[in-house]
Amino acid sequence: MSFDDRFARELPEMAVSWQADEAPDPRLLVLNDGLATELGLDPASLRSPEGVRMLVGTAVPGGAKPVAQAYAGHQFGGFVPRLGDGRALLLGELVDAEGRPRDLHLKGSGRTPFSRGGDGLAAVGPMLREYVISEAMHALGIPTTRSLAVVATGRAVRRETLLPGAVLARVASSHLRVGSFQYAAATGDVDLLRRLADHAIARHHSQAADADNRYLALFEAVVAAQASLVARWVLVGFVHGVMNTDNTTISGETIDYGPCAFMEGYDPATVYSSIDHGGRYAYGNQPIVMEWNLARFAEALLPLLAEDQEQAVALAVEALGRFRPEYNAAWTAGMRAKLGLPEGLDDEVAASLVDDLLTLMAQSRVDLTSFFRSLGTAARGDAEPARLVVLDLAAFDGWLERWRALAPDAEVMDRTNPVYVPRNQLVEEALDAATAGDLAPFERLLEVVARPFDERPGLERYTTPAPEGAGPYRTFCGT
Repeated sequence: MSFDDRFARELPEMAVSWQADEAPDPRLLVLNDGLATELGLDPASLRSPEGVRMLVGTAVPGGAKPVAQAYAGHQFGGFVPRLGDGRALLLGELVDAEGRPRDLHLKGSGRTPFSRGGDGLAAVGPMLREYVISEAMHALGIPTTRSLAVVATGRAVRRETLLPGAVLARVASSHLRVGSFQYAAATGDVDLLRRLADHAIARHHSQAADADNRYLALFEAVVAAQASLVARWVLVGFVHGVMNTDNTTISGETIDYGPCAFMEGYDPATVYSSIDHGGRYAYGNQPIVMEWNLARFAEALLPLLAEDQEQAVALAVEALGRFRPEYNAAWTAGMRAKLGLPEGLDDEVAASLVDDLLTLMAQSRVDLTSFFRSLGTAARGDAEPARLVVLDLAAFDGWLERWRALAPDAEVMDRTNPVYVPRNQLVEEALDAATAGDLAPFERLLEVVARPFDERPGLERYTTPAPEGAGPYRTFCGT
């Protein structure tokens, strides 16, 4: 293994050298063999005692210098100037098989100087949640951090009860966040802010290096990446749940699968996070919140955009103004594909179809995933599976007539609308079993969501939403 410590070398003000806590009895629970190979790592070696110790951070490979990263962030709208890795370490950077730098990051590795009274630990259930949902997102083609492994530590973690502890080995293009820039800006050290921006440009948005205003180009690139990302979330019904600025990446990857879930009954007001009492991060609010987060990114970058403050603000406002049209374009293109609409269809006709369908879906609270999949069946002539779940049949039949007249492409729809997502009740079932020592349900769920578009016989329970009367689903951050 050949690790680098580029982040710590280039930005020492934002990296605290640290060591993971000892794990009394480390035991590998799950390993992502394909990702390991992609990273140039030998899966067999990672399964060895020394490899498992590396995955919990107690055996540090050559070239790696574990650090806790410093960052700030707006959490539910309130600014916290010093957050940082409170239960995580950046082990180091690897170069994957395609020559791309990738972070190897450990979550649940123990207390750090940023723990703020927390224990720095993680439990088996939340780490396996991040593993299965991040891998499902990857299979759906959505930019995301990846999960390499989950290792049980042999240490109990106290939450509401005592739970078995674990460490997640996470892989990302980097762990640079809007909160990283907020931290650097809050120090007042413009040189640090500039070095951080140059690091981000080199790591993620190299085209910005040749622009007349490289830092404005960086901001524009992040705006575009996040507009595309959130559109993809919304199209599959993903609810992040904790869209703080410290969870908004510069790369445009999804990060931090804490209180997240896939929406079942369609409702823009859907909230899953147990602590989001006001619905700030509801499903339908996600584009607005991301735009707000990007405004905070722009504020941090102002000293680099122009020497004159008013000019810097004007440049930032103009660039941020591209978020909504870029989001709308990405979302509209995605909805056209979900409905199999032909290329060249008039925008007003397409918009009317989409708006009317979403109104019907909200009235009936249809299961988003299975309903869109059933429309593929309707495009082939059998509309009954879709009609069975809609309350206003007269309105829906009228919509079907308009839509079918356009000859929707069922094959495009099947490539766009998944059959399988990590159903909330099945995720909980798998995590409960794994916490009790049985990994079979987790492994089966992982196998199913790894091929989300391929319908397979015998997997009907993986397409079924929670039964009526199950009550509201709530997720937690795991700390």
